[in-house]
Amino acid sequence: MTETVPEAGYLAFHGDGTLEDRARQAWNRLQDCRLCPQDCGVNRLEGERGVCQTGDTAIIASYAPHFGEESPLVGLGGSGTIFFSRCNLKCGFCQNYELSQLGEGREVATKKLARFMLSLQDQGCHNINLVSPSHVVPQILLALSVAVDDGLRLPIVYNTGGYDCLETLALLDGVIDIYMPDMKYDDEAVARRYSMGRNYPTVNRAAVREMHRQVGDLVVDERGIAQRGLLIRHLVLPEDLAGTEGIVNFLAQEISEDTYINIMDQYRPCYRADSLPPLDRRITSQEYQEAVHLALKAGLHRLDERKVRWWSLSR
Repeated sequence: MTETVPEAGYLAFHGDGTLEDRARQAWNRLQDCRLCPQDCGVNRLEGERGVCQTGDTAIIASYAPHFGEESPLVGLGGSGTIFFSRCNLKCGFCQNYELSQLGEGREVATKKLARFMLSLQDQGCHNINLVSPSHVVPQILLALSVAVDDGLRLPIVYNTGGYDCLETLALLDGVIDIYMPDMKYDDEAVARRYSMGRNYPTVNRAAVREMHRQVGDLVVDERGIAQRGLLIRHLVLPEDLAGTEGIVNFLAQEISEDTYINIMDQYRPCYRADSLPPLDRRITSQEYQEAVHLALKAGLHRLDERKVRWWSLSR
C-alpha cells in the first residue's frame, strides 16, 4: 500500500532524552543478560559470554549499500546494511555462518557505529538495515542517539532471525520503522534440532504480533520504497521442515492478509548441513511452488512481486 507516511519514527524522540533513556535501560540488562529468549543471565559488562558470544561491544563484519534485499528496501540507492557478527540462534545450515557462528568481524565502538550509519545515508541508501541485531540492541540504541544528533534521518530496519523477546522489543517501540523478522519454523522440535531455539514458534509468533502492533502493515512511498511496517521472510526448507502452511495461516488469520511476505527459494546446504539430512540438499521446484501456493491459498497477496510473477508463469 502506498500512502503519505511520517519521517523516521525515532526523530520524534530527538532532544527529549527518550533514546538515551532507552539505551540506558537496555545497557543495564547486559549485567544479567536476558535481551533475547536464550535467557543466558551472564554479565556481559564483566566479559561473560552467553549463546551470542558477545560482550559489551558490538562486532561488525561489514557495512555497505546492499542491492540484493527485498525490492521495497532497495530502490535505486540500495539498503544500507550493517552486518553484526554472532547471533542468538545456532542454525546448523546458516548461509552466513562465518559471521553468525565463527564471529568474523571486529569490535566497533558506539561513535564509530554511528558514523557507519551516517556514511550509508551519505551514500544515498534508503534505510539503515540492521542485520542480526537482537543481541546488540543496547549498542544500537546508543549509536542511534549519537547519529541522530549528527543528522541521521533514514528509516531503521530491524532485520532479525525472529527470536526476540517482548521486553527488548518494547525498548524499540517508536524507534524501529521497519521490522523484517524471519519466520523459520512452525514446529518446536524442528527448531530445537536445527537452530537451538527453545520455544521458537511460540516466541516468534509473539514477537511478530508485537512488531505488527508497533508498525502495522508495510507502507511504501510513491517510489515503492518502504517507509514503515512489517515485512516477513520465510525460507522454504527441504521436506517442508519450515512448516509453511502453519506460518502463512498464522499471518493471514492473526496478523493481516496485507502482510508483505518474501517466500525465499534460495536455500542451499551450508555450514553443517551436509550432516543434517534432509538439509543436505537444495529444495525442489515443486517444494517451492507448493509453499507459494499455500501462501496464496491462505489469503496472503503481498508476496515478493518477482515470486508472484514466477509462480503465475509456472502454473
